[in-house]
Amino acid sequence: MFISILILHNINAYENRNLLQNKSKSVDMNSVLLKNQSWVKYPSYADRVGWDELFKDNKIYFIEKGERYLDYEWKVITAADYIEYTRSGNRADMENRLNSNLYAISSLFMAEMAEGRGRFLDQLINGIFHACEMTSWSISAHLSLQHAKGSFPDHKDHVIELVSSDIGSMFSWIYYFLHNEFDKVSPLVSERLYTEIDRRIMEPYLKETRFWWMATDVDEVKGGFVNNWNPWCNSNVLQCFLLLEKNDERLNQGIYKTLVSVDKFINYTNNDGACEEGPSYWGHAAGKLYDYLQLLYDATGGKFSIFSEPIIKNMAEYISRSYVGNGWVVNFADASAKGDFNYRLIYRFGKMVDSDQMMSFASYLKKNYPKKLSVNRDMYRSLSDLKSDIEIDEVDSNLIKPSFTWYPQTEFCYIKDKEIFFAAKGGYNDESHNHNDIGTFSIYVENKPFLIDVGVGTYTKKTFSSERYDIWTMQSDYHNLPQINGFQQQYGKKYKSLHAKADENKKAFTLDIAGAYPSAASVRSWIRSYNVKDSKLYIEDSFDISEPADYNILHFISWGDIDISEAGKIKITVEDKTIQL
Repeated sequence: MFISILILHNINAYENRNLLQNKSKSVDMNSVLLKNQSWVKYPSYADRVGWDELFKDNKIYFIEKGERYLDYEWKVITAADYIEYTRSGNRADMENRLNSNLYAISSLFMAEMAEGRGRFLDQLINGIFHACEMTSWSISAHLSLQHAKGSFPDHKDHVIELVSSDIGSMFSWIYYFLHNEFDKVSPLVSERLYTEIDRRIMEPYLKETRFWWMATDVDEVKGGFVNNWNPWCNSNVLQCFLLLEKNDERLNQGIYKTLVSVDKFINYTNNDGACEEGPSYWGHAAGKLYDYLQLLYDATGGKFSIFSEPIIKNMAEYISRSYVGNGWVVNFADASAKGDFNYRLIYRFGKMVDSDQMMSFASYLKKNYPKKLSVNRDMYRSLSDLKSDIEIDEVDSNLIKPSFTWYPQTEFCYIKDKEIFFAAKGGYNDESHNHNDIGTFSIYVENKPFLIDVGVGTYTKKTFSSERYDIWTMQSDYHNLPQINGFQQQYGKKYKSLHAKADENKKAFTLDIAGAYPSAASVRSWIRSYNVKDSKLYIEDSFDISEPADYNILHFISWGDIDISEAGKIKITVEDKTIQL
């Protein structure tokens, strides 16, 4: 059967699906919500048998990690550390000190839950007290969300962003499990912790609409931008409300506001479910959406769920379809070339959307790339991971690798043919974590990268500023793309591909990339065609330039040793494999 899909308009099309709000019309949240945190599936702190069963052989591992912090000296973040981001763009010093403290807190907490003897409580309280005394839980790079802008924390203005919401959700779990133990030391400990979570997270969330990630003003008419910040922050906020809020009216208000906000993320996502930010961000985009949906599912005893919606499964399977082999992934945009997979998360998501592909992928990863359980500020996942390992072992670890994947709205195309894995993209040059890279491709042979996407360097202030495209990794000249008539591709939504189509039978992908270049390039059309056949990749460029004035230069970014000793041939060798252009 001949399969050919033609896309004429590819700019991200916001679609008013409103899956969560529509679900709330048929399922009354107030009536199905399990009260008094009875939805939490973990034993109480005092249930030592329950926690021993949960930690199993990992008990000593977590206790030993906590013991390293019994004499930890809590890092002080100075005013100069915050201001340095404004002065030089350096965010690392401030973040490293904060992350060190947060890692200590999470390690002490997990150690106390594993041992249950109170040995870690005093130092844990020290860490909590230290954090509660901070002016802000936000990092310097995100303090521009304040009314005052800049990177110096305003004690009058608490903003919700990735890190502050992570801290809020982690502290909510700590409060839930240990507030009775804290009260034995002093009731003021729990009281202070609850107050800080409320005034820094829950209260601003109910009151504010100005945080861009809430996507308050994003709709079909106005358009707008929504990315991984939305499900990430909303899932954290939801945990705070579900674990702490005692007032039913306020709880329902908080939950419903998250439904409206997260709907904006789902509405913004293409039906094909591709993550335009790349596999590195899947865990913080689709993965955080999973966390959010799982919380709603658990908090209602499974009565509030949209896991059966096709778009949710499409978003889930993006991660398994983007896997090349030997740890390599398709790394468009700012994604890393090597995947850092949480196979426990992949398994859980796959189970909820009934994806054998994802569950076998998770089992394959655990078998070939086993990882210790994590300890970090994402306490929801740290706790969830404890329960996943045994189930994963029961799943077949034979990797299911589709021979052809086409994301028709996002315009990603993957083709697997014998030892070749080919990936290419169309799209537009204003995607999340955008590079000017319409039409670029990568090719892997025997799971080794040969022609590549270089990815991104270390994030700096410049990375997310008007100077982003001064960075070489963002420019089309440093992708597998042509420089046309002396011009590179340009940034902006209007710079897009046209007529992108993929053919599964022919194992081909074709698009017109002329629209990605400025009018000064005088290019009427530049049709780039890719065809994978007989263990070879064929690339054909057909173009029409009205006023030729400069060279057309073809760029190929390689990874490996280059041999150009033979005229008309370029040989690239990676390890023990050589390909020829």
